[in-house]
Amino acid sequence: MQAMKIGDTFNYSFSFTQEEVNLFAQVTGDNNPIHLDEEKAAQSIFRRRIIHGFLGGSVFSKVFGTMWPGYGTIYMEQDLQFKRPMVVDHTYTAAFEVLEILPKNKAIIATQVLDENQKLVIDGKAEIIYP
Repeated sequence: MQAMKIGDTFNYSFSFTQEEVNLFAQVTGDNNPIHLDEEKAAQSIFRRRIIHGFLGGSVFSKVFGTMWPGYGTIYMEQDLQFKRPMVVDHTYTAAFEVLEILPKNKAIIATQVLDENQKLVIDGKAEIIYP
């Protein structure tokens, strides 16, 4: 793998199905009806079911560990801010940019999720150790 440098970027498009949301609820125990029950969610401020915030943010782990920088990456820290709700069967883009390079192969990475209209959905920063 080539050394990371400030300004390097990576983008990954993804979506989640309702089945994946249901599985996440089962694994985590977060059975909030806003994620699972269409009728109850329709009465919420969002007017429909939304994806668990941490399910949306889990895409960062997938990318770091398997795509960019890839296998051998150690995910050390993550700050997250949930800006907008995510919904099933919509395409989102996870956007990454190297902000800082630290000693011992550590890097600070901007982590964002953008919706189909390029609106910010999740904003954050991660610290990783890259291979």
